Amino acid sequence: MASMLDAVVVGAGPNGLTAAVELARRGCAVAVYEAGDAVGGGARTEELTLPGFRHDPCSAVHPFGIGSPVFDELGLDRYGLEWVHPELPMAHPFPDGTAAVLAHSVGETAASLGSQDAGTYRRLMAPFTGHWETLAADFLRPPWLGLPQDPLRYVQFGLLGPQPVALLNRRFRGEKARALLAGLGGHTVAGPHSLATGGLAVMFALAAHSRGWPVARGGSQAISDALAARLRAAGGTVHTGVTVKRLDELPPARAYVFDTSPTALARIAGLGNAYASFRYGPAAFKVDYALSGPVPWTAEEARRAGTVHVGPTAGDISDALGRAIHGRPPEAPFLITAQPTLMDPTRAPEGKHTFWAYGHVPNGWRGDATELIERQIERFAPGFSDLVLGRAVAGPPELAARNANYVGGDIACGAFAGLQSILRPKLARVPYATAHPAVFLCSSATSPGPGVHGMCGHLAARAVWRRLRSHP
Repeated sequence: MASMLDAVVVGAGPNGLTAAVELARRGCAVAVYEAGDAVGGGARTEELTLPGFRHDPCSAVHPFGIGSPVFDELGLDRYGLEWVHPELPMAHPFPDGTAAVLAHSVGETAASLGSQDAGTYRRLMAPFTGHWETLAADFLRPPWLGLPQDPLRYVQFGLLGPQPVALLNRRFRGEKARALLAGLGGHTVAGPHSLATGGLAVMFALAAHSRGWPVARGGSQAISDALAARLRAAGGTVHTGVTVKRLDELPPARAYVFDTSPTALARIAGLGNAYASFRYGPAAFKVDYALSGPVPWTAEEARRAGTVHVGPTAGDISDALGRAIHGRPPEAPFLITAQPTLMDPTRAPEGKHTFWAYGHVPNGWRGDATELIERQIERFAPGFSDLVLGRAVAGPPELAARNANYVGGDIACGAFAGLQSILRPKLARVPYATAHPAVFLCSSATSPGPGVHGMCGHLAARAVWRRLRSHP
């Protein structure tokens, strides 16, 4: 009979790997089982278009990765992870050839918004600038899990955090500031009137001013590979190419930790309708490009930015997100784009570039938004299409087939809407526990939500560890 493990983790995305590392560091016997042929989940790197062009199929830019408290603690740089930074974290171009920028400094960002809003932006950021470490520790977790490290800033940000970005934008007079904040809030794939989108927009901005918006050298796969190496160093094991359909297919263990969607966990663990009320959100429609040269943005600032938001206005962003949320096909999608070869030339043959763009579409949508996406890019980068050497298109069905956590193409693993934006996956004192005392959930469907930061796995591992200690 096989010896009993302390924990089995299903899914080798960043959260599953982080949970496994945290348990292995505490002396637990841990094994990870992954359906794919490599670890990574939403943090992988593949040749999707042409030989020599290395693309990130999902997450590419990592403001919460470099700013993650648990990644800091794990020392992933010792396992091959190297962050590389663009000159500008983000640019938001406008049709007249100008751009608002999210720069490393608050002052440069404020100056790009115009004199009417520069002071307002500085005042918005002033209480929190220079305090990323405690802010991240206090807010990248459920609010009831322990006392805050910085009570004063916790209260200050707590008053700001729940605001919708539409309410936050009432402080600003000009379109550049409103568009910049609306674009940052759009990373939640929620409308501007949705709860906490303003707080998340400010967190994205603070991340740029503190740690930056870097990419991992060589691709996002480097993050997952570093976590897997850290796990092996702590005595854990990883098994790839193993699809788990039932709990009894796994080795005997004292705890089972799922880096999966809630519905997949319920199906595998036999929990019935335990997550029937959990809602999935709009989907992404993503195109990866192999280019013969850099994107010819009209705005000079966009040519120096690792991430470029294509809106352009707050109203345009609201309309585009609203169509996806309410099940209507896209017309002029709001695009989040990344150009990693500006700072990491290892990802393409010499002189060539990779480029990444996605817009938002209804969950499960089966249409083709490629032409709409390229039309939007051409508005702000005339001649872009002439540079395309190859493209890899992934709509909701392809995204869901590539990663089972992306139900209907929802790359956030759950809608960021209403109370679910804070109470993920449902109202519970320990959101990582389930109705089965030995089964836990650690994916980005749990708090604090999506992003390559490992905090969902870290916090789930704490819950598992308490269970293991109380039931030796």
